[in-house]
Amino acid sequence: MQHTGLQMIMAHLLLSCLGESGPSDPNYFFYEDFLNGNGNGEIHFSGVKLYVDTEPQTVLPVRGGNATLPCRYWYDPELSTPRRVRVKWSWLPVAGGQEEEDVLVAIGPRSRSFGNFRGRVHLRQDFLGDATLMMSGLQLNESGRYRCEVVDGLEDRSAVVEVELRGVVFPYQPPHGRYHLNYQGARQVCQEQDSTLATFDQLLQSWKEGLNWCNAGWLADGTVQYPITQPRAPCGGHDVAPGVRTYGRRHHHKHRYDVFCFSSSIRGEVYYLPHAAKLNLSEAEEACRHDGAQIAKVGQLYAAWKFTDLDRCDAGWLSDGSLRYPIITPRKNCGSSEPGVRSFGFPPPQHKHGVYCYKSAE
Repeated sequence: MQHTGLQMIMAHLLLSCLGESGPSDPNYFFYEDFLNGNGNGEIHFSGVKLYVDTEPQTVLPVRGGNATLPCRYWYDPELSTPRRVRVKWSWLPVAGGQEEEDVLVAIGPRSRSFGNFRGRVHLRQDFLGDATLMMSGLQLNESGRYRCEVVDGLEDRSAVVEVELRGVVFPYQPPHGRYHLNYQGARQVCQEQDSTLATFDQLLQSWKEGLNWCNAGWLADGTVQYPITQPRAPCGGHDVAPGVRTYGRRHHHKHRYDVFCFSSSIRGEVYYLPHAAKLNLSEAEEACRHDGAQIAKVGQLYAAWKFTDLDRCDAGWLSDGSLRYPIITPRKNCGSSEPGVRSFGFPPPQHKHGVYCYKSAE
């Protein structure tokens, strides 16, 4: 009975915070059991410390795949009786200015997932203290920091897991030319090409893998940067060391640049469509439809090059009206001496070329 007064104070404070909230309020689930105590008839205990750990702290999944976000908690000294705690997972997206979003909350065997995570996440709970989050069907924009928070009465501890999707970064310039995109326009064109705005970490990794591009582009955090492996006069000068150059944060509406997009694995196949004759753009679109597919997007071609080793020395139309081809093994008459996706820009749509199609596996 020594904690009865404290329990009444806590209940009063929590109910005051709820205001007009009722059972229909999603937050009501958090507090309903909390006010009932932790299953041991007490809310606070002394002389015991709660610990939370996430190891490893970085997870590297691919789009459409599964991810295991480790989290475990324990007490020191060890308790003889299991306690019912509240576990909360939340997500802080990599794009700057966004607030942390709730992913899942669990109290004992009961749990609730939220928003776009609903139905795709659950706790593993393989052993006492296991708060590991299991995710399925990962999406391109779900990189970021995931926080595992454990609450037992007045004890509240948390730890963070970084989720970094594996994929490919590619520079993108729209048909109307260089430096025409504000931040929202950059986000939109990436989405149209089955990709998302690249993060700084993704661009940095691509630079380490050899990406060398002199046009500045938007990133997810609202900064404008570009990667240089071979310093030269138009790209910061000969005397500046290789690296990722930055213009810092730019105005989202006024300033215009190109963009760096990020794509990951695809659930389907990108292929060069054999055809008796070359095709203009509209004919290419129809030929893919006739083959039970659709004309491939730029992000899909890059993903196929990165994850399925697509290698074809034939230029083909893509959905944005550009002409490109993927090379894994550089060879004569197939562009530069480095692997990559070659581009011929945006030729007139009436010109005749091949086409790359995409057929979904779903």
